[in-house]
Amino acid sequence: MEEYKKIADIIKEHKYVVAFTGAGISVDVGIPAFRGGQGLWEKYDPMEYAQIGSFMSRPEKVWIMLREMAGVIFASVPSQAHRALGRLEEMGYLKAVITQNVDGLHQEAGNSNVIEYHGNHRRLVCMGCHTILPFTPDAAAVQPYPRCERCGKALKPDVVFFGEGIPMAEMTRANDEANKCRVMFIIGTSGVVYPAADIPYLAKSKGAVIVEINVEQTPFTSSITDYFLKGTASDILPEILKFL
Repeated sequence: MEEYKKIADIIKEHKYVVAFTGAGISVDVGIPAFRGGQGLWEKYDPMEYAQIGSFMSRPEKVWIMLREMAGVIFASVPSQAHRALGRLEEMGYLKAVITQNVDGLHQEAGNSNVIEYHGNHRRLVCMGCHTILPFTPDAAAVQPYPRCERCGKALKPDVVFFGEGIPMAEMTRANDEANKCRVMFIIGTSGVVYPAADIPYLAKSKGAVIVEINVEQTPFTSSITDYFLKGTASDILPEILKFL
């Protein structure tokens, strides 16, 4: 508890907080991480199912995985950790969330400045005319895969596949927030996916205090983390908020 109070005091002192989140913040609401024993990549080989070339050549195959992901995301609700970050924004401390997740739960929990580094699975994009539209259960049910009504090309969730670049606008916004923040929370991320994993290092290079909440240590822990809180963010963040 003493450590939680110390983190709260740091937040009150520095005021400009940015959260950098990964799959771990959503695991406790039933969205599996991509890596690890129960990860999606244990079931679906990413070289087969998550490469943009695979989607372009065999969208009907990749859509088998995408439907499964969509079903999980459509059924999900924000965790206590998501809600705590929403409350931290309400209180005026949290200025942005930079997330590697594609589930849209930060917005549902009340965060308004969400930088989606890897896109959002609740939107579809046309691979032909680049039309963007909502991803609905009805669209997911279309066999063998949904097509654009305008040009007939395959629709794809608006997420970054392997072989695609990070959207430049999101990368720029993320770097800007990393430069400005005085405290960065690293939450539920393995720290091995680049270029996203560069973001906390940028924040640290600008003098930010790094607070890491993870169930196990990561490459960040021994290199840039100032305070390591072992456990789930749904358990830890609400306790920190009590001191604010």
